[in-house]
Amino acid sequence: MNKAELLASISEKSNLTKVESERALNAFLETVQETLAKGEKVQLVGFGTFEARERKAREGRNPRDPKEVIKIPASRAPVFKAGKSLKEAVNNKKKK
Repeated sequence: MNKAELLASISEKSNLTKVESERALNAFLETVQETLAKGEKVQLVGFGTFEARERKAREGRNPRDPKEVIKIPASRAPVFKAGKSLKEAVNNKKKK
C-alpha cells in the first residue's frame, strides 16, 4: 500500500475528504518525527511504540573494495516495536 492508497482508505473509513485525511496523516507523521527528534517515545497502546535508539560508532567494509575499512559514525535510528494487538491482528490474518 502506498501513501495515496492509505489516504483513500483513511478517507473512506473516517468519512473525511482525501484532503482532510492527508492533512491528518501529515500532522501525525510530523508529530512523530518531532517527538523522536527530541529523544522522546510515541506510544500507541495496542498498536506499538516509535522511538529513536542510539547506534554506536563502528567499522564497516566498502562494498566496492572489501579490503577498505570504513568508520561509520555513531547515530540515532528510528525504531518501531509492534504492540500486542497489532501482532495478534497480523498473525490472525495469516491463518485465514
